[in-house]
Amino acid sequence: MLIFVNAAGKSSIFKTDFIYMDEIFEWKRVLLNDLPITFVLEVIFRTVVMFIVVLLTLKFTGKRGVKQLSIFEVVIIISLGSAAGDPMFYEDVGLIPAIMVFMCILAMYRSVTWLLGKSKRFENFIEGKTKCIIEDGQFSLSSFEKEDLAQDEFFAELRLKSVEHLGQVRYAYIETNGAISIYFYEDKDIKYGLPIRPQLFNLKTRNIPKSGVYACTFCANIQQLEPVAANCSVCGRDEWAEAINTKRIV
Repeated sequence: MLIFVNAAGKSSIFKTDFIYMDEIFEWKRVLLNDLPITFVLEVIFRTVVMFIVVLLTLKFTGKRGVKQLSIFEVVIIISLGSAAGDPMFYEDVGLIPAIMVFMCILAMYRSVTWLLGKSKRFENFIEGKTKCIIEDGQFSLSSFEKEDLAQDEFFAELRLKSVEHLGQVRYAYIETNGAISIYFYEDKDIKYGLPIRPQLFNLKTRNIPKSGVYACTFCANIQQLEPVAANCSVCGRDEWAEAINTKRIV
């Protein structure tokens, strides 16, 4: 704090954030930032609340929000990031509260991990379940509609695994970490399916140009159609793409 006196004799007080040399390694400030030791209890309470908030937030963002990482890995990264960094260079953050955050997060992590092993219901709530997205070359609508997974995003995942159309896919699952697992038909068993290459999929239409095998662009149901407007027998939609049955080339 600095005090200045002007010509009229009035003083002005200015606060400063400078740390003078005689204050370096002032251990009460370094460890607790001049706060009472009971503040540690508040730190524990704050950490528990925010850990639960982060955990539930990631849970409700869906599997794709934490793709390739478990929910707990993301929770630990988020929770410890600020707790580790701030005490390193902010002089107004004490070391003891930061260390207490680490200890509290570790305790919460171990507690939740223990609950996951003891309660299947809790595990399903936090981690979710593996869902079958494609079955026999068609979308499982009950599972696909419940996942926060855009069709374009899903098709991109399949194309990265050299899938050209859904008739090549026997089963596809979305795992608890958001990854996609695929089981393929053998070449001799491949059937007509919805093309997922943009050049073919984007030719979708409501007016059937010629007789042939078509795939519903919403549920991937396969139907033999004549050149008239038609509705899908599974989902009732009326947009179609010409189905293909090419073999998978890896």
